[in-house]
Amino acid sequence: MSSAADLIELAMALNGTVSAPHFDRTAFKVARIYATLAADGLTANLKLSPDEQELKCLTAPEAFRPVPNAWGSQGWTTVTLAALSRDELEAALRLTWQHALPQKGRSRARKRER
Repeated sequence: MSSAADLIELAMALNGTVSAPHFDRTAFKVARIYATLAADGLTANLKLSPDEQELKCLTAPEAFRPVPNAWGSQGWTTVTLAALSRDELEAALRLTWQHALPQKGRSRARKRER
């Protein structure tokens, strides 16, 4: 079971991540925003690829669901934090963080993980 505190700790541990207010949420970004935390701390929105979103929503519908409207069709996915273990949350954040890296950073990050 994960919490807002887990999300903040895990996201800020990812190289280059900064946080900033984003409307009524807190955004986490490197070159682009890859996650936002809801003000109530119960959910977060993560930027997955559409294929990753589809897989996660099919395999863990209690934890993942597309954001309604056009944002969801772009891969933005709402995550219920309490439905994920800390390890599952970390894996999802790392995936979204990699997508948000500048092109050069993506290659280096992938090499470090091998």
